[in-house]
Amino acid sequence: MQPQKTDLARTALQAHRAPLDMRQRRLLILCDGQRDLVQLGQLVGPETPAMVIQLIQTGYLVSSAAAEVTVAAPAAPAPSVMPTAALAPVTERRRSLVAARIYLLDILELQRHPQAAALFHTLQQARSDDAVMAALHAALEALPGLTSTGYAGRVRQRLLEVLPTAHAERFQIAAV
Repeated sequence: MQPQKTDLARTALQAHRAPLDMRQRRLLILCDGQRDLVQLGQLVGPETPAMVIQLIQTGYLVSSAAAEVTVAAPAAPAPSVMPTAALAPVTERRRSLVAARIYLLDILELQRHPQAAALFHTLQQARSDDAVMAALHAALEALPGLTSTGYAGRVRQRLLEVLPTAHAERFQIAAV
């Protein structure tokens, strides 16, 4: 089976407003009709078949081999109506401060502003967990002034998805 994106998926990837987590977005990007389920599994991880089934059921992917999806379905956990709800344990397992740091470093690197460069340098040089958290917080506070408010909000949401639960809770308390 070689899943392909639908028009809904292309729109969701361009708009950044779909209810997809980072792993689902990554899978959608990789589903180009050229890669089969085994190749996608090597790139994304062992939960790929379940994610493909969820994305097919929600209309983001189509497959020319629908019979293979039916065969793969019993081995995968039962999909839910909300694609992100069934992936909560997987997302929890993938949370790390290093991933959050790398994500925000990449976002700051995309900004063409001297303040973003300074924040990038500060985050890059942070060594302790507290210093990294302070740098992440400072960068998120400054991001709405460097980009649109909506974009900054999406970055904040994605960052909270990647941060370990304890750090995310501290981060949200500090934001209040």
